[in-house]
Amino acid sequence: MNLEVDHAAVIDLTRRLVRIPSVAERGEAEAAALVAEVMAGYGWDPQVEEVAPGRPNVVARVDGGLPGPTLMFCGHTDVVTAGDLSEWTVDPFGAEVVDGRLYGRGAADMKGGVAAMIEAARAVQLAGPFPGTILFGILCDEEGMMSGAKAFVAAGHAAGVDGVIVGEPEAGEVCVVQKGAMRLRVDASGKMAHGAMPEEGRNPIPALAAVVARLGALESDLQRTVGEDPRLGLPYVTPTVFAAGSLPQLNVIPSGGSVAVDVRTVPGVDHRMLVERLRTVVAEVSAVSGVELTLSVLDDRPPTETPVDDPVVQALVSAHEQVTGEVPPLGGVPGTTDGTILHRDAGLPVVVYGPGGKWVAHQADEFVELEELTRCADVFAVAALEFLRTARPLH
Repeated sequence: MNLEVDHAAVIDLTRRLVRIPSVAERGEAEAAALVAEVMAGYGWDPQVEEVAPGRPNVVARVDGGLPGPTLMFCGHTDVVTAGDLSEWTVDPFGAEVVDGRLYGRGAADMKGGVAAMIEAARAVQLAGPFPGTILFGILCDEEGMMSGAKAFVAAGHAAGVDGVIVGEPEAGEVCVVQKGAMRLRVDASGKMAHGAMPEEGRNPIPALAAVVARLGALESDLQRTVGEDPRLGLPYVTPTVFAAGSLPQLNVIPSGGSVAVDVRTVPGVDHRMLVERLRTVVAEVSAVSGVELTLSVLDDRPPTETPVDDPVVQALVSAHEQVTGEVPPLGGVPGTTDGTILHRDAGLPVVVYGPGGKWVAHQADEFVELEELTRCADVFAVAALEFLRTARPLH
């Protein structure tokens, strides 16, 4: 089979996507429309399904014409904010190419991956009939609460999928594990009073500060108990946002406040038990301070772990070796991806691999190497054929 990926098309589509500032407040509709336009041009009949106003998923199937398994390519069209523009040396949405690097917000995370997967599937399609089906889930809101992935599963699209490749930037690693994540909030309800007469109120700030201090001790105990995962590192319990009341006056004790907590876990951490420990911390601080404290779990994504001998992992390992001549390292995703939801809610085997460096995502002057971008597209194409030819359907 003559399998040739159009490298120029990969680069062009990446640049077109990067030029669309699909940050959360603007939505992904324009980027999704471009993805759907390209897919429709390839005859794939993409479905654009709105998850929230201006925030659609794009779902498409590429039928190989022969019986076989289903491989899912998963990506997302949203990007994080560009942040402080003074930290950028290029236009964050200019998609400039300088010295073999394509710069811009989303170049690595993960519009390059989306373009590489689409053009890889196109190459497989043009090479002739193939077994099974390639399913695309190009989703919204990955950088937020992953509502796109949740809606994708709820709509039944994950049914019949036998393996998932998530095209996030992993610098050549075939990532078989991902950290889990919990998003928590502690709310304090005190009593407003004059700052000169604090005894007349109940100050929520010291209570929340006490919770934060206890979080540090809990994190240390968790790290000591669970240890360091060889591919993911340590679990973390990190306070990320603090807000005290609604009155911006220095002489007023606020009536309430909140702390947000970002928890990152590794296999071996029992999420339910960890939440119970956190509830105990909150209850103890509340009893001592006299301030009413409540803990809310906003999102709960367990870590994922796919066996190395799973067909989707082996297909990627083999494809990387065929394209590069080197055996890829097996790694882990330090954050979470939409694959976390696909695994949690649909039980799908997930592997993460894509163009770009792990640590360049969300930073100023984000970039992807053109050579790596096109190489990953080649790997995706070979991996798709390997999987579809060798994997036995699970459903």
